[in-house]
Amino acid sequence: MHKLIAVIRREFMVRVRTRAFVISTVLGPVLLGMLFVLPMLLESRDRAPKRIVVLNAADGNFGSRVAEALTSARRGSGPEAPPRYRVESVAAVEGSTAPLDTLIPHLGVKDAGPDALVGVVVVTDSVIETGRLHYYGSNVGSLSEMGELQRTLRQAVIAERLARSGVDVSVLAAATAPVSLETSRVSNGQASGESGESSFMLAYVMSFLLYFALIIYGIQVMGSVVEEKTNRIMEILVSSLSPFELMLGKVIGVGSVALLQLGIWSGTAKLLTSQRVAIAGLLGASPSDAMSMPIPSISGGLLAVYLSFFVLGFFLYSAAYAAVAATVSTQQEAQQAAMPITLCIVVGLMLMFGLLDEPNGTLARTMSMIPFFAPFVTPVRYSLSPLPLMEVLASAGITGLGVIAVAWVAGRIYRVGILMYGKRPSVMEVLRWIRTG
Repeated sequence: MHKLIAVIRREFMVRVRTRAFVISTVLGPVLLGMLFVLPMLLESRDRAPKRIVVLNAADGNFGSRVAEALTSARRGSGPEAPPRYRVESVAAVEGSTAPLDTLIPHLGVKDAGPDALVGVVVVTDSVIETGRLHYYGSNVGSLSEMGELQRTLRQAVIAERLARSGVDVSVLAAATAPVSLETSRVSNGQASGESGESSFMLAYVMSFLLYFALIIYGIQVMGSVVEEKTNRIMEILVSSLSPFELMLGKVIGVGSVALLQLGIWSGTAKLLTSQRVAIAGLLGASPSDAMSMPIPSISGGLLAVYLSFFVLGFFLYSAAYAAVAATVSTQQEAQQAAMPITLCIVVGLMLMFGLLDEPNGTLARTMSMIPFFAPFVTPVRYSLSPLPLMEVLASAGITGLGVIAVAWVAGRIYRVGILMYGKRPSVMEVLRWIRTG
């Protein structure tokens, strides 16, 4: 047992002392913090209304209607949302460009100040027929700002068309008032308070974390075996402990590194989500903005399910990578031979997108019982929709049996392959190793 512990300790310490591990471990929380804080900074960076001029060359109340629509626009939702625009109206004769020529030189001047003119909307009677409004602005490259401006102006044009057709605009506006669908996930007969966006984000993040962990650390197991085999260190190691103990030590050692890094990242995410209101206050954003962000919260049950299947999936794929490494002599051959395993991981990730619409469908239930796909499928299903305990246990049990089977096959391949050099074995030779190993 002490020899196995020595292998685990060596694999763990070799990796946590590397510069790449330290940088990625520190960089992960920094990136999480930036992704968390950046939306709040964008909300709080400049909440002052932007100055816009409505150049009115239309008959009737069309220009006033456009100005009122822009004045009513808000940055965000709720009674505390500040106005998006500060609107000024300038009368003009249709066809005359004199007022426009006077205003355009001021666009972008003192762009950071509250009195800066950011845009001019030209309103003419031809807009009613053509549906084309002209906007001259210093921020036309902002897709979000231009999209919001277009939606606001579109409502004003529709209202003017209805008014000129004799339709009561107030009645139509009340009948066509927007309806918002506020979703809340139900778990174990109780509303969890999580929205649909939060559930989707949680499933998305969990799947990609598992994907990257399997790809990065599984390949590290494979690379370690190939390197020691190439340097003939393997011949010395197998003289003091069995090949299976050596393979198990490598898998557990590298897996411990993955769990340590994942734990640091998860702890950072948990801290950020639990203190988001306080962080919003420090950044000058409103608490409502922080709470409206679709940031998922992970429950204790989901965390247990995710970590359990993470460990099972890592053992399964790492054992398979170790077996592949035992059959080759170079890193290039290892990458080619490991392609089927990598494709299984990619397919498991792709399945996540198919489960979002029907997490309890036949396909989802079937994939939950396949060991190579269950580490991806079951945690995602659990995050999207409540699963019976027996179904979770059955999926974990079948995956555990798959881990044992893969480890047994990998151990027999490993026992023979680590001392084989030269020509890469054929499939029939590998099958013979399994029978005689």
